[in-house]
Amino acid sequence: MDKSDIADVLNEIATLLEIKGENPFKIRAYQNGARKLETLEEDLGDLVSDGKLKEVAGFGDALVQKITELYETGSLTFFEKLKDSVEPGLVSMLEIPGLGAKKIKNMHKELGVASIEELKIACESGAVAELKGFGKKTAEKILLGIENREAYGRRHLWWDAFEVAKPILDGLQSLPEVDSASHAGSLRRKRETVGDLDFIVGSKTPKPIMDWFVAQEGVKEVTARGETKSSVRFESGLQADLRVVPPEQFYFALHHFTGSKDHNVAMRQRALSRGMSLSEWGLKPVDEDDFSNSKVISSEEDLFKYLDLEYVLPELREGAGEIEAAESGKLPQLLDGKSIRGVFHNHTTASDGRCSLEEMTKAAQERGWEYWGTADHSKASFQANGLDDERVLEQISLIDSLNKSRKFSTYVFSGVECDILTDGSLDLDESTLMSLDYVVSSVHISMTQTEEDMTKRLIRAIEHPATTMLGHLTGRILLRREGYKVDVSKVVDAAIANGVIIEINANPRRLDMDWRFWRRAADKGLMTSINPDAHRIEHFDFVEAGVNVARKGWLNESHVFNTLSVDEVRKAFAKRRPALGRLKAV
Repeated sequence: MDKSDIADVLNEIATLLEIKGENPFKIRAYQNGARKLETLEEDLGDLVSDGKLKEVAGFGDALVQKITELYETGSLTFFEKLKDSVEPGLVSMLEIPGLGAKKIKNMHKELGVASIEELKIACESGAVAELKGFGKKTAEKILLGIENREAYGRRHLWWDAFEVAKPILDGLQSLPEVDSASHAGSLRRKRETVGDLDFIVGSKTPKPIMDWFVAQEGVKEVTARGETKSSVRFESGLQADLRVVPPEQFYFALHHFTGSKDHNVAMRQRALSRGMSLSEWGLKPVDEDDFSNSKVISSEEDLFKYLDLEYVLPELREGAGEIEAAESGKLPQLLDGKSIRGVFHNHTTASDGRCSLEEMTKAAQERGWEYWGTADHSKASFQANGLDDERVLEQISLIDSLNKSRKFSTYVFSGVECDILTDGSLDLDESTLMSLDYVVSSVHISMTQTEEDMTKRLIRAIEHPATTMLGHLTGRILLRREGYKVDVSKVVDAAIANGVIIEINANPRRLDMDWRFWRRAADKGLMTSINPDAHRIEHFDFVEAGVNVARKGWLNESHVFNTLSVDEVRKAFAKRRPALGRLKAV
């Protein structure tokens, strides 16, 4: 295990101990140990092999033993026994937004609640509301969280689903009996969440393909098995369906099962207007009884061409005007992920990130990026070790020194993710903010304001002269928490008027601003920056999910700020901060 993974285990140990009602000092020791490990600058492997881990301030003998065991073996006997000692139902409650270990412990102790089902009954009966420190509103929030968890439990993040789908597709494509294979459905359309996985295969010999599919590693249950269709379910609850069709039907079936419903309806109507019937089986004259004489196509492009349309990429098949655009030759040249030259809104160990400034810079350089930018939290995010004005200025100095050292070819821009306070003011002094290259202004607190108040709050932050970008517009957490209420149209107009960028937060759990708003916003002149909100180097990968959002929002390269070169970015930032000479000097 690396230090980040070990820190995750230590934090989970602290949570489990809190649920059990253990000594607060013991709990804090694991939390502090995790934090110390995250910010450790020395190589963990060297410290372990040299026996110097115990020399790190704050690491007692017990913590050193556990960190060493995790590092060397990848597991920890103490952790496994601890997990077994806590009722699974209590751990499941942690999945309910806003419900932490302390509240779970109290409800378990006072009411005997040991599962989400029992918790729901206790909330509905009024028992939870009567507990000290809870109240009616808390009980209502818990019930809403349970309701959301049940609704969201039927769906999965695109990011997670794709990780499951990729080896399945690779495996199918490698089978000798397979002529063609593809994933389909909402996964292929790159929706932010998916219900299940769909795979289409063209083959004349389906049986060995079915045999392979149902016998894959990780399959928990075979829910259906037939000659040409089978379904399996994985440990995560994700279901995968496979359809095998004759090779000549493959592209018709692929188009049909990629969807969406509205897109397919529009395509069938277009075919009917030309005297043809379109379905998953083929394309035939409407007066013929079957598809035995279907038109032969060798690609989806052929299908669209036959219907006098430009090829519509899967991401755009949402029934949102793509057929009309394809007919008139006005489909967009969608953003290519290779055009991204750097990223902003990233965290380091200065706040709640897991990697140092140099580690993040090295990782950005290895990806071939010309630049990347820091955006550690400001002081209002105390739970994330947010920076006050003095620490921000210290970080600016460190970044300047790193850039001047020429140690890395990738340039580092200095930024901050500054909290937007309840009244719309920003969390740091204006002089501090104007000393930075850029500022990402974001909401992290007081999310229950009315739509009118939240909209005014965001617009006031946008109008602040230091604000360069607006972070995760609605604050949503996919499959866990709805976004706060806000008039997106008014916020977009304010951003355009003030030359402020609204980010696409590429964290797979956020993907905010939603793709459904982007086409109109970009047409009005709004710029975006695809930001991974990275808290460790692996999170740079999230850019792919952000590119998906941009493509679904009909965006091209000209709409995306971080397709600019490092020199163009310098000029853009300097233009917003005329008094800032650092950008020109380095």
